[in-house]
Amino acid sequence: MYHTTRKKLQRQENILLSLKKLDYLTRLQLQIIHDLKSDRNAQRVLKAMEEYLHVIKEGENIYYLNAKGREMVNCEKVRKKLTTYQHYIMRNYLYIALGCPVEWKNEVSIINGYKNDKVSCRTDALIQKGDFYTIIEVDHEQKMIENIKKIDKYRILRQRGAFGLLAPRFVWMTTTDYRKNELLKASEGLNVEVYTIEDFKGRK
Repeated sequence: MYHTTRKKLQRQENILLSLKKLDYLTRLQLQIIHDLKSDRNAQRVLKAMEEYLHVIKEGENIYYLNAKGREMVNCEKVRKKLTTYQHYIMRNYLYIALGCPVEWKNEVSIINGYKNDKVSCRTDALIQKGDFYTIIEVDHEQKMIENIKKIDKYRILRQRGAFGLLAPRFVWMTTTDYRKNELLKASEGLNVEVYTIEDFKGRK
C-alpha cells in the first residue's frame, strides 16, 4: 500500500513538473509524456489532481498549474487562461515528437554583435546537444512577413557563426499546408523541417 501511494504521488509530482516546464498541456499530451495508458486512466489520474490544476475545456481538456500546483513544484511563473494557449500546445507537440529531450529550453535569446551591429532572435524553444543546435519555431496566427524577418535574422546569425561550426536544424510547426510551403520557400538553404498541426493531432 505504501509503495502504491508513493508511486502515485511521484507520478503527480512529475505531471506538475511537466506543466511547470511546458506551460499548457492537453490531456493527450500528458497521457503520452507520462505513459498514462488508456484515455480513461488518464482522465482518472488528472481528475484526482484537480486541486493543483486549472482546466480549459475546449474539445480536449487543456491543463495548467493553479496557485497550489505552482506551490507544489516551486513555480514562480503564473499562467492564465490565455487566448494564445494554442501556441504552447503546438510547441508541445514538437517536444513530444522530438522525444521529450532533457535539453529542451523555452524562449531562449540568441544574440550576436553589439549596439548598431546587434542581431538577436528569441526562439520558441531550443535544444542544444553538444555543439549542435535545434531551433523550434511555432507559427500560430503570426503574420508571414514577421516569420520571414525572423528567418532572415537566423540566416545572418548562422553566417556570423552564432551557432558554431555546425549548421543548426530548424523545426517549424504551422497551421496549413499553404503556410508550410511559404516557410519552406523562405528558409531555402537552411536545414529546415516544417510540420502542420494536422501531422500530430490525435497521434498516440
